[in-house]
Amino acid sequence: MNSIHDMGGMHGFGPIEVEKNEPVFHADWESRVYALVRVWYPWARYKSWGSFRHNLEKIPPSDYLEMSYYERWFHVHEQKALETGIVTRTELETSQANLDNVVPDLERHPDSWRGSRRLDEELPLKFCKGQEVRAKNLNGFAHNRLPRYVRGKVGTIFSINGVYALQDTNEKGEQPYEQLENVYTVKFSSSELWGANGNVKDFVYIDAWESYLDFE
Repeated sequence: MNSIHDMGGMHGFGPIEVEKNEPVFHADWESRVYALVRVWYPWARYKSWGSFRHNLEKIPPSDYLEMSYYERWFHVHEQKALETGIVTRTELETSQANLDNVVPDLERHPDSWRGSRRLDEELPLKFCKGQEVRAKNLNGFAHNRLPRYVRGKVGTIFSINGVYALQDTNEKGEQPYEQLENVYTVKFSSSELWGANGNVKDFVYIDAWESYLDFE
């Protein structure tokens, strides 16, 4: 992603305030949003729902920064519920269900859907542990999981983590790909990432799909 939604390594937002004894939810409505997402996820009208993260990235930057964590979650599912006909705009505005509104059938993920878990699969490895690699400079408006601050930077394969389905999302169809790839943990020195602002003793470890990496 190339937007405010990828905030890792960005400056100008002040320190991260750690809340002592922070509760899981700060308000009851947050727990309801979490439950809503968990209930919808297995169904989610897969053919038209698209990637949750890609839909988060569609939130305008100014709105994204003003929203809390669960406000963003709710916004995404509110918009998708409207788009897919699960609720109508009038129902949302009046907080009353229209019993004449025919809710479309929800569609399960197909049996071929691999999800985001580690898979019981083996693929030939392109890279080996200890090998230097360069993160590709991926751009565009489609969704990927490669942090912006490591693009074009050189790191070292720290571990090999198994096979996962690539979670990138097509710009137009917004479908998670079914491509299976090895996933690696790559170790980057902070001086490689941020030059003089880094420290040779500090390192960042990121997980990357094989297609995100190239030979150095």
